[in-house]
Amino acid sequence: MALAHITLATRDVRRSSAFFEEAMGWLPVARPGNIGRPAAWLTIAPGVELHLVEDPEFEPSPFEQEFGRHIAVTFPRAEFPGLKTRLQARGATLIDPLRDTPFQRFFFRDPNGYVFEVVEDDHHEPRTDA
Repeated sequence: MALAHITLATRDVRRSSAFFEEAMGWLPVARPGNIGRPAAWLTIAPGVELHLVEDPEFEPSPFEQEFGRHIAVTFPRAEFPGLKTRLQARGATLIDPLRDTPFQRFFFRDPNGYVFEVVEDDHHEPRTDA
């Protein structure tokens, strides 16, 4: 079994799609025509997508946090500084982790209020430089 997609509601699909495309480098893919409302599909990784669906009544949950609901993605550690710059330039808020881990990571809140954790992509490998 593998993760296929994550669906997030947003008040503005175009803005949300542009945020993830420009900040994260996720690429748009063709979406089905049976949605009946503005939507966008983005490829996060091979076989894994983010589905954005517009809902004018969307409100972020108060449970979006490190010890609550968040979405974790991997990213090359050497590219963290550039990613952080792109995220902030596009309206994300960087969040320091509440606890230390043996690998590098950080959190951010996207313009919709969702919290994402960015973990260095080799975080399961033993560290020799720590």
